This record gives sequence, C-alpha cells and structure tokens, in this order.
Amino acid sequence: MSDVDNTAAGIPLARLDPPDIELVLEAVLFAASEPVPLQDLLTACVLGDEGIGRAEVEAALERLSEHYHDRSIELVRSAGGYRFRVRQRFSSQVQAAQPDRPQRLSRALLETLAIIAYRQPVTRAEIEDIRGVAVSTQIMRTLTERGWVHVVGHKEVPGRPGLYATTRTFLDDLGLGRLDELPPLDALRELVDLPGEDAREAPRHDGGDDNRNAGSEPASGG
Repeated sequence: MSDVDNTAAGIPLARLDPPDIELVLEAVLFAASEPVPLQDLLTACVLGDEGIGRAEVEAALERLSEHYHDRSIELVRSAGGYRFRVRQRFSSQVQAAQPDRPQRLSRALLETLAIIAYRQPVTRAEIEDIRGVAVSTQIMRTLTERGWVHVVGHKEVPGRPGLYATTRTFLDDLGLGRLDELPPLDALRELVDLPGEDAREAPRHDGGDDNRNAGSEPASGG
C-alpha cells in the first residue's frame, strides 16, 4: 500500500518524531470547538504499524503546555479532555472585542450555581432554603440552557422534586477535570465573569410547591 493510501488525518503513515507529535496535537486542538478526549488525540497520532503510545502523547501534551506557559492562551485538561483557552487575565479584553458576547451572569445566578455545585444533588426548594429567597425560573432556565446543570433524579418526598447537579460541560467550561477540583467561591465568581452588582430577587414565600422542580433532563447535559 502506498504512502498516499496509508494516511490518517491527512498525514502520511510514518513514525512521528516528538516535535511532529506536538504539531499534530496543536493542530487538532486549535481546530476543535470543544475539549478533545485523550483517546481522540491518540487516534490522531496513530500512524503506521508502530503507532504512538499514550505516554508519548501525554509527554507531548506536557511539552505543548510548557510552550504556551507565557502566552495569552493556555492548554488545559478538563473532564471532557484537552483544549486551548484564553487565560483569565485577558478575558475582559477579549470580551471587549466581542460586542455580541453573552450577557454577564448575575450574582443571584452565581449563588444558585455555587449551591448546586457544592451541595449536589439538590432540589430547588433546598437552594431557596440556603439562599433565603426564591429562585427564579429564568435562573434555572439559564443554567440548563448553558448546559451547566441538569436534573439527575427526583427526591423521594411528596411531589418528587427534581434533583439538580452540574454537568461535564460545567467542568469543561471551568477547565476542571473533577468536582473535587472546584475552586473557592471567589475564584468561581471570576471564572464565570460575575458582575459587581447584585440582582434583585423576590423574597421566598413559604409553602411553595416543590413539584415545580420536576422535569426531564435537558439534552445539553454532560
């Protein structure tokens, strides 16, 4: 079989040298819109009968990360895999250049997200008990539409309210691999770009119906 026939991702099937592995990984990661699992990166580097081992690819990723250590972008590993992202200290400049960027998150939404992240699985009524105010439907809709939270089950109490938990997308967007890597609340506030002003919410009225939480899991969940 000729070299023209033996190709993977457009690269002739031959043994890759370490610098070549880094170039392949860099190209794949820059082309990706979402984190790339390690297995997919391994597949991109499997060339010829010898192939490329996991240890070699992981070593190449380490070198690639070091290459970008003093740049405005960084290579991070999250629950979904590897990706490049803009460093936090440059986020405001990037947002200034994007007039159609999504609306910044409110303090009320961040508090709700934090409670779900640190107390999951949790019902909407339990979130309201902790915050002391009602959680608006818009906040829950925003969190689910972003793919950050989803319903993972229902609590076995009257009304069977939905139990909310975070998704893999939430971890990916924060550049985290596992829930136990969650940062302190102040750091979480910076990661999700919280504005300085509090959002106004109505105080909670006791006796609300927990059943309003029930619902199917959104398709965007991880």
